[in-house]
Amino acid sequence: MDRTRRSVHLKNVVLTAVFAAMVYVLTAFLKVPTHQGYIHIGDGVIMLAAALLPMPYAMAAGAIGAGLSDFLSGYAMWVLPTVIIKVLTAAAFTSRKNTIINKRNMIAVVPAFIICVAGYYLASAVLYGDLAVALADVPTNCIQSGASIVLFVFLGLSLDKVGFKKRLPLNQKS
Repeated sequence: MDRTRRSVHLKNVVLTAVFAAMVYVLTAFLKVPTHQGYIHIGDGVIMLAAALLPMPYAMAAGAIGAGLSDFLSGYAMWVLPTVIIKVLTAAAFTSRKNTIINKRNMIAVVPAFIICVAGYYLASAVLYGDLAVALADVPTNCIQSGASIVLFVFLGLSLDKVGFKKRLPLNQKS
């Protein structure tokens, strides 16, 4: 790997760590407890990371931040489902456009919403072995996904307004 590619890779890794930390903080510390877990807005930062970073880095940021949050908050049994769901959530978005909020990413909030709600429903059904218990948590997962989408759109519009993505020193082909 030549010096320029190493530099781009290092910048991507550093930004991945920053996004993972932001996901962790917004998930572990800004949460509302529910009967099975908690509601948080960390997914909004995962969406933002996926709109800014190349895909593998965005997936890593979401998986690491949300997985650590579950593990360190006493929900270790949820780590594997969370990692899978957050990776799939990031995969719905693109970083290959000139802006964060664009047609492709606004459409992506729909599959991201479905992935979160359906993913946690299925995980809950498997972990608890009860479809009724899993169904009871669907409304809270809808609130979590909806609030995260609002955060993503708010941050994305704000960052687009100041030209943040144009200033980001990343090579999207990494």
